[in-house]
Amino acid sequence: MQKNFSHYDLTLVQPEFNSHLTDLIIELDHLRKKTLSGSTPPHTFFQIKSLFHMLESIGSARIEGNRTTIAELVESKIENNIPAGKHEQIAEIVNMEHALAFIDENIESTSINRLLVSELHKLVVNNLKQEGSTTPGDYRITPVRITGASHIPPDIVAPYMDELFRFINADDSPKYDLLKTALAHHRFAWIHPFDNGNGRTVRLLTYAMMVKQGFRVNQARIINPTAVFCSDRNKYYYLLSKADTGAAKDLLAWCEYVLEGIKNEIIKIDKLLDYSFLSEEILVPAINFSLERKQITPIEAKILKMAVTKQIFKAADIEQIIPEKHPSIISRTIKKLKEQKLIMADAKSPRLYMLQFTNNYLLRGIMAMLDKQGFLPIKD
Repeated sequence: MQKNFSHYDLTLVQPEFNSHLTDLIIELDHLRKKTLSGSTPPHTFFQIKSLFHMLESIGSARIEGNRTTIAELVESKIENNIPAGKHEQIAEIVNMEHALAFIDENIESTSINRLLVSELHKLVVNNLKQEGSTTPGDYRITPVRITGASHIPPDIVAPYMDELFRFINADDSPKYDLLKTALAHHRFAWIHPFDNGNGRTVRLLTYAMMVKQGFRVNQARIINPTAVFCSDRNKYYYLLSKADTGAAKDLLAWCEYVLEGIKNEIIKIDKLLDYSFLSEEILVPAINFSLERKQITPIEAKILKMAVTKQIFKAADIEQIIPEKHPSIISRTIKKLKEQKLIMADAKSPRLYMLQFTNNYLLRGIMAMLDKQGFLPIKD
């Protein structure tokens, strides 16, 4: 068991040319540059993206011991009511969602530096007690020990974090981007710069680096790097700890684990950009799921399926579904669906409508279908 802090310099380890890690780097660089021309319309894409932010957030919190289930989080969103005894745990997950949104909104104009990391840490620990921080956004000034780990983090944080930011922002070839992302993730955890919230913050940093490197989440791609770590928490901690030696072979093994997982997640989630797949395997089955449980009526189910098919619809389209074609009946039906948040009006054309599924009864079915199709990295 290691008793003292052991320093090693942060360097860009080099994989062998014929290694699997090199193959992964090449494949991921291709995926990053690949022009995405998915058929999923933007209003649907961004709803799906928000669900994966939710999964990213709950997965990151679960790694740290938060026992909130996907079902509990879904119910809190549908009913706008947090289960008893779950306020802190739900708040921790919501904080992560806010931090992911902050990254999406600001990363293009923001550098990966101390200011960004401090802001992410503040968002992560905001208003939390057990999982909060005594000094949000500030580096710790006292020694810290990591439970169950032989590695002892450095007592002085700032010089190591400065080195990390220089490493991240060095003008290296783009082919090293994802290798640097994996190494930066380990180094941040190795430094353990904050008194609490380090794991949640470093996983946000990994997301921010990937977006900064060109995985265009505000255009057409969904990425969920935390899925790599939360799908097998023990393996994550084992390889993270093994890399603490600083030995090239251990760092390369860590990088291969991270990049393999990221590649698999990207390939899997990119399937949701195909609207035929999304509508046939996720959206329509989710509507049937809600209908079977009598959470929506048969007429509502028909209207929602029409919304899936047409993507954008107008009041006149409902006339083909509702026997009573009087305008007042149509109007009341639309009003009810909007109140239930099952449809929403187009921001540019208020008389046009589209399916909504992020905070209503359909969310239960959406999650059930995502699970069935293997998109959920964690199980309840």
